[in-house]
Amino acid sequence: MKKLALKVLLYVLTGGLAFFVVTFTVYFFNLDMKLTSAIEPFLLKWYDRIPRNQHL
Repeated sequence: MKKLALKVLLYVLTGGLAFFVVTFTVYFFNLDMKLTSAIEPFLLKWYDRIPRNQHL
C-alpha cells in the first residue's frame, strides 16, 4: 500500500513538473502571442467575409 502511494505521488509530481516546464516555456518565449500573430491573417480573412447588418 505504501509503495502504491509513493508511486502515485511520484506520477503526480512528475506530471506537475512537466506541466510547469511547458507553461513556463510558453510564458518565457511569449509563444502564445507569436501563435496568435501567425493565425491573425487567417482570422481577419475569415471575419471580413461575414456579412454584417449595419442598419441603424
